[in-house]
Amino acid sequence: MDTTPRKIYVFGHKNPDTDSICSAISYAYLKNQIAAHMGDGRAALSAFVTAQEAPENAVYVARRAGQLGPETEYILKRFNTSAPKYINDVRVQVADIDIRKIDGVCDSISLKQAWTIMRSVNIATLPVLNPDKTLKGLITIGDIARSYMAVYDNTILAKSSTPYANILDALDGDMIVGDREQSVTGGKVAIAAANPELIREHIEDGDVIILGNRYETQLCAIEQHASLLIVCEGSPVSLTIKKIAENNGCAIIGTHFDTYTVARLINQSVPISYFMKKDDLVTFKTTDFIADIKGTMLKKRHRDFPVLTRNRRFAGMISRRSLINMPQKRLILVDHNELEQAVDGVLDAEVIEIIDHHKLGTVETMKPIVVRNQPVGCTGTIIYQMFVENAIDIPPNIAGLLCGAIISDTLLYRSPTCTDADRQAAEALAGIAGIQTNELAREMFAAGSNLHSKSEEEIFYQDFKRFTAGTTTFGVGQIMSMTQDELDEIKERMIPYMHKAKKNHGVDMVFFMLTNIIDESTQLLYSDDQAREIAENSFNITAADHQLYLPGVVSRKKQLIPRLMATLQQ
Repeated sequence: MDTTPRKIYVFGHKNPDTDSICSAISYAYLKNQIAAHMGDGRAALSAFVTAQEAPENAVYVARRAGQLGPETEYILKRFNTSAPKYINDVRVQVADIDIRKIDGVCDSISLKQAWTIMRSVNIATLPVLNPDKTLKGLITIGDIARSYMAVYDNTILAKSSTPYANILDALDGDMIVGDREQSVTGGKVAIAAANPELIREHIEDGDVIILGNRYETQLCAIEQHASLLIVCEGSPVSLTIKKIAENNGCAIIGTHFDTYTVARLINQSVPISYFMKKDDLVTFKTTDFIADIKGTMLKKRHRDFPVLTRNRRFAGMISRRSLINMPQKRLILVDHNELEQAVDGVLDAEVIEIIDHHKLGTVETMKPIVVRNQPVGCTGTIIYQMFVENAIDIPPNIAGLLCGAIISDTLLYRSPTCTDADRQAAEALAGIAGIQTNELAREMFAAGSNLHSKSEEEIFYQDFKRFTAGTTTFGVGQIMSMTQDELDEIKERMIPYMHKAKKNHGVDMVFFMLTNIIDESTQLLYSDDQAREIAENSFNITAADHQLYLPGVVSRKKQLIPRLMATLQQ
């Protein structure tokens, strides 16, 4: 039984900003350290977790649900930290369920060997693999049973190119003359029970002859150019017969079984390649979602289904029983608690914690969970406090990430969402990381506002979130820059793109904030007349030149969304 602890994924929101990514990395590190300090044997990783990147055997692992923005990329590079791996859907996949590990076999083994293997490990389906571990075919207990029940002609050994080694195994035999690596290439299987005169009429070139200890019969079979003699009941073979057989290219196998038993067992030596299924195999990939393959599994009703990796290598077998009590992916959400902002498939996952600084949203759970929601300017501030509360040392790179997150979310304390707790946390973290907050802010904002080479889509989704007010859904994107000229250029590109974004998301309206960090102001763009009317009513300002100019507005969370929500809910 696999006792490896299930992973718990720490996710920020879609289209993640710097706080979302840095908080996910930092909280995963913190949770692993807490588990290790508490002596949680399931974690089994405390000595191996580095501040740069949690190993794959860590229990808590940061993941991301969207692409990184240039500001976030700068922060990660500055503090020598790898970006979380991208996962766009957290529904249960084949890799998440119990895949039975089975060693595959080559297609030259005998039916007897296949049967023995299947009985020893209690399986009904045996995978047949190529040398590169890709799947070549399948042999089942049913295939083997049919091979015994069906009536095959006496040339089956030749048709299947049965190796002598397989015959030796099936008959518990000894190679007296010849090479065990050779195969039956022609002729039929016959029993030499008559006198030599009759035998000569029935033995042809290449035949496999089952016989006893009679010298005359053995000599006759060799002279008739039989390819293989199977001498039964442990009968000795004379030196003369051995020599004549050798000179005539005739192999000899000795076995302790009698003639009847040999005739019954010899078909067990046929290679499984002759009976295995190799066409139209129903296979699944480790990355397939269970919801997508369940119908196929129920319709086909095979005992077992092969699972392949991304590069088509065989990974194991699953059955319909594997679908019973499927484990959901376990998630911790940071910097969001809105269903619209969560990674796809979140409803099919188990959310066990939420760490956030936004209003409570629409994520629902089946049972009580840990929720920490504080009115501060950044999730990174909350996570810093949790490091302190748990007396966990903060590594310099984690301190740098959290400091950058706070600077980003509070615009270096300019945002109205910023609190004394944010400022104190950022300055304390800067001391641990050995940096100056003013210097880091200047560098990261410059990196984030370098948007000339970005496409409209990349700019629009660099920091985009969806919201719901009653029956109305809307999206809000935001770009921050230190120069008005850059914002003016982006404006001309965003106005036509917003219509496309509205259609792609299926929302009622879309807004886009062009925020000037230096002037602490925002140009609010809107997708259509309905959005314009909502914005004008929210701020009691008349739009001009396809925008509303909002002096002093820099925070989407605290200054824009509450006003839009209030207007929409009236």
